[in-house]
Amino acid sequence: MKFTRADEYTGAEAWDALDIAEIDGVTIRLHWTDKPYVWHVNDGAEVFVVLDGTVDMHYREDGAEKVRRMAPGDICHAETGDEHVAHPDGPARVLVMERKGSI
Repeated sequence: MKFTRADEYTGAEAWDALDIAEIDGVTIRLHWTDKPYVWHVNDGAEVFVVLDGTVDMHYREDGAEKVRRMAPGDICHAETGDEHVAHPDGPARVLVMERKGSI
């Protein structure tokens, strides 16, 4: 058994990750960040769960940029091809599940 307290993990730099598990080719990683990621499109589905802090998820839908504020407990499921970028509002910890090697 392995136990992790999300609020105790801090990376050395934004988007550092603690590998939690790999299950059937899917990685489960705890990310710490205090800076935005970059706009990107995943090459597979992604599940993004805010565990600590607040994150503004920017995404494009039909060419229009939209923003959804995510608080602890909020879950975002991005399908293949969904363009998005996460902007934390201060330090945040997020659990990300995606295919191993996905961008």
